[in-house]
Amino acid sequence: MQPIYKFNVSPSLPDTLEPLRKLAYNLHWDWNTDTKDLFQRLDRDLWESSRHNPVLMLGTISQQRLQEVAEDEGFIAHMNRAALQLDDYLTNRPWYRQQRGKEREKQGSDSEYYAYFSAEFGLCRALPIYSGGLGVLAGDHLKSASDLGLPLVGVGLLYQEGYFAQYLNADGWQQERYPINDFYNLPLHPIRNPDGSELRISVDYPGRTVYARAWRVQVGTVSLYMLDTNIEPNSQYDQDITDQLYGGDKDLRIHQEIMLGIGGVKLLKALGLNVTAYHMNEGHSAFMALERMRMLMQEEGLSFEAAEQVVVSSSMFTTHTPVPAGFDLFPAEMVMHYLGHYAEIFGLSREEFLALGRENTGDFSAPFNMAIFAIRMSGFINSVAKLHGKVSRAMFQHLWNALPTEEVPVTSITNGVHARSCVAKETQELYDRYLGPEWSTSGANKERLWRRVLSIPDEELWRNHERRRAELVVFARDWLVKCLEERGASLKEIEQAKDVLDPGVLTIGFARRFATYKRATLFLRDLDRLKRMMNHADRRVQFVIAGKAHPKDMPGKELIRDIVHTARDEGMHDWLVFLPNYDIEMSRLMVAGCDVWLNTPRRPREASGTSGMKAAMNGLPNLSVLDGWWDEADYARTGWAIGHGEMYDDPNYQDEVEANDLYDLLEKEVIPLFYDRDADEIPHGWVTKMKDAVRLNCPTFNTARMVKDYARRAYFVLSDRYVAMTEDRCQPAKELAQWKHRVERDWYEMKIDSVEISDSTDVQVNQPIFVKAWLDLAALQPEDVTVELYRGEVDDRGNIINGTPVAMEYCGKEGDRSLYRAEIAYNVSGLQGLSLRVLPDHPGLSNPHEMGLILWAQ
Repeated sequence: MQPIYKFNVSPSLPDTLEPLRKLAYNLHWDWNTDTKDLFQRLDRDLWESSRHNPVLMLGTISQQRLQEVAEDEGFIAHMNRAALQLDDYLTNRPWYRQQRGKEREKQGSDSEYYAYFSAEFGLCRALPIYSGGLGVLAGDHLKSASDLGLPLVGVGLLYQEGYFAQYLNADGWQQERYPINDFYNLPLHPIRNPDGSELRISVDYPGRTVYARAWRVQVGTVSLYMLDTNIEPNSQYDQDITDQLYGGDKDLRIHQEIMLGIGGVKLLKALGLNVTAYHMNEGHSAFMALERMRMLMQEEGLSFEAAEQVVVSSSMFTTHTPVPAGFDLFPAEMVMHYLGHYAEIFGLSREEFLALGRENTGDFSAPFNMAIFAIRMSGFINSVAKLHGKVSRAMFQHLWNALPTEEVPVTSITNGVHARSCVAKETQELYDRYLGPEWSTSGANKERLWRRVLSIPDEELWRNHERRRAELVVFARDWLVKCLEERGASLKEIEQAKDVLDPGVLTIGFARRFATYKRATLFLRDLDRLKRMMNHADRRVQFVIAGKAHPKDMPGKELIRDIVHTARDEGMHDWLVFLPNYDIEMSRLMVAGCDVWLNTPRRPREASGTSGMKAAMNGLPNLSVLDGWWDEADYARTGWAIGHGEMYDDPNYQDEVEANDLYDLLEKEVIPLFYDRDADEIPHGWVTKMKDAVRLNCPTFNTARMVKDYARRAYFVLSDRYVAMTEDRCQPAKELAQWKHRVERDWYEMKIDSVEISDSTDVQVNQPIFVKAWLDLAALQPEDVTVELYRGEVDDRGNIINGTPVAMEYCGKEGDRSLYRAEIAYNVSGLQGLSLRVLPDHPGLSNPHEMGLILWAQ
C-alpha cells in the first residue's frame, strides 16, 4: 500500500538535551572519545544495536530514558562539555588561515573551495558506503582537512544498499547481504532550496534525464555532499544507479561514474561554491572534466582548447592502482552512446574525442581508459607511496614518449591515517598524558614531542596493550557466537567459539581485502611448522584474520574458505580465527588488540596499504613484505621485513622463499622477543619496539602530514593557477591555448644543428666542460623553449640513467641559428653520458612535460 502523505519524523528531545542533536549530526563524534562515551552512556546496548549511530539512537530511545538523563546532572555536565568541545573545534582550526590568509587577501578573491571527488567514503560504522582502504583513506582525508581548517568539500554518491555485509555459510564460503540504508535515520542532512523543497540536479543520459537529490554529511568543518537517484520521477533502473557500491555490470558502472563526475560538478554549481581546485581520488569521477569544459564553453564563451586549459590547470588525479588491469575501461561505442553529445559540443570528431581517454591515440579499437583520461585532464598527478610512484611512472611512461622514466610527471604523496580515528581510546589518553594533546596532528619536526614516547613507563604501556588484547579476544568470541547463531550452527560449534583465542598469547593480525595478490594464505604454506608454533608449551602464536572478497572475485572467496577449512580440519580453530564482516569498528579493535600486524602482498602490487599504519600508531610492530608504505618506513626498528625487496619471475618460488622467511622471523625473532619477560612479566625489548613503532611512524604516516602535503603541493598551486587562468574573462587561458596550438604546430620544424664541447671525451672529476649548441628554432621564439643538457651515468645498454638536466643559457642569434651555452662537470668517475634536449617553456604550464613534447639531439 503506497502512502498518500510522507513525513520525515525527527527525534523529540527535552529542551535540556537539545545539544545532543547537534552532536549526533556532526561526525566529529567519531574521533572525539568524550562525545562517543556520552552516547554510550545514554544507552550502551542501543549504541551497539544501532551500529554506533547516534541519530538512530535518538530516534528510537524511550522518552522515559531521555527524561531520566535530562534530570541527571552528571550526564548534563558531560553533554555540555562535549558540546563546548565541538564548538571550540569548529571555530579554532587555524592552520589553513596561517598558510593562505595573506595570499587570499592579496588576491582579493572570494572564499575558495577544493572539491574532493571519490566513489566511496569510509567515515564511521554507521555509514557503510565504503568497500575498503580507498574509502577509509577518503574518509580520513576529510577528517584531517577538517582538523586543519582546509576549505575542502567532498563529493560522492549515497548508496541505498552501500557495500555488502559479509557472512559465511557452513562451508566457509563468503555470502553477501545488502542491508538497506535508512537515510532519515543516519547523520545526514537533506539539502533544500530556500523554499524548503529538495535540491535536485539533473543529468542527461541517452533519451532521458536522470534526477538526483543531494545530502550532506558534516565531518567536523568539512561538508561531504552526496547524490542519490532513488527518487521519482526516475525509472526503476535509474533509481538503482546509486543502489550499490561497485555493483552491477559495465553499463551500471558508467551510469554511476557519469552521475559522480558530471552530476557532482552540477551539484557544486547548484550549491554556489567557488571551487578553485578539483581532486579526483582515482579515475571514477573523471567525467567531471567533460562537464566543466562544457560549462566554460557554453556559459563563458571559451573555445574547447581554452576550456581544456582551465580544467587542466585546476585539476589533479590520485592513482591508487599499481597495475593497468585495475583501471576502469569502457568500450568506445558505450562512451559515444552515453557521452557523444559532448564531442558535438566540443567540436571534436569521434576519434578525437575518444583519444582523450585512449592510451594509444592512434588505436581506434582501444577502449576508453578512465585513468588515462584523468591524467590528460590534470595538472598534478600523484601516486600514494614512494615505491608506488616508481611503479606508476613506469606504467604511464608511454604517455610521455622519449621522456626518461624518472622524469614522468607522476609524483608521490604517501598515504596516512587519521590518528584519532584509529588509536584506541585508552591509548589516546595515555599519549595525551605523556606527549600532550597535539600528538595526533604533529609531524616529524616536533622531535621533542616524539622523544617523550620513550618516557612512557614500560609497564604502563604494556599493561595498556594487554587490556586491548583482552578486549579483542572478548569481542572475537562474542562476534563469532553471534555469527554462528545467525547461521544456525550446531551447539558444539557455538560452544567452541566461546573459548577461541587466549588473551595471554602472541596474537598476529591480518585484515584486508581478499585479493589474490595479497596472499592471505601465505602463512599457511607449511602447516607442520605453523602447528609447532601454535602448540608450543609456553610460547604460543595465534592468528586473527578478517576481510572481504569482492562478490565476483571467486579466487578471493577461495582464500577465505581455505582459512576456515584449515582451522577446522587441522584442529587449529582455537588459534586461527576468521572474523566475518570486517568493518571500520572491527578494524579499530584489531589494530589495537593484536601484537603484530602481518602483510604479505606480492611486491610491488600494494600501492600503499594503510592498516599497518594504524597498527603502528597503536604500538604494533609490522611484519610485512617491503611493499607500499612499509618500504619507506624504518622497518628494522619498528618491525620486521619479509625479504629484502626482491622481485621474482616465478610466483611459486617467490611464495616458497617468502613463506620460509616469514617462519624464520617468527621462530627466531618475533616469538623470542615477545616472550622474553622480566620478573614482572614485562617484555622490555618488545616494548622498545612498540615505542619505536609509535615514535617513528606516527608523525610521518598520518593524514595530518598527508593533507598538508596535498595542500601545499597541489591544492594551493592549482587554486592559484585557476585564479590566474580565469582572470579577465579567462584571457590568460585563451592566450595559453593559442600558444600551445602554435608550439604544437611548429615544434617538428625545429632542429638541433650542432653541439660542441670544449674538451675531449677523456676528462677528470670536477673538470669544467663548456658546451655550445646551435639550434634552428624555425617559427618558434627563444622564450618558447628551454634548452637543457642531460647528463648522467651510462649503463651497460648505453643509456643515460638517473640523469640530471642542466639549463643552457640563450646567447643570441648567429644568422638563422640560436646559440646556447652551459658549463658542466662530473663529480664521479666512470663512464658518463651527455645529451641535449629541448622542452616547451611557458609560465602557464603546470610542468615542462605537460604537452608531451620533447626534442632530443641525435
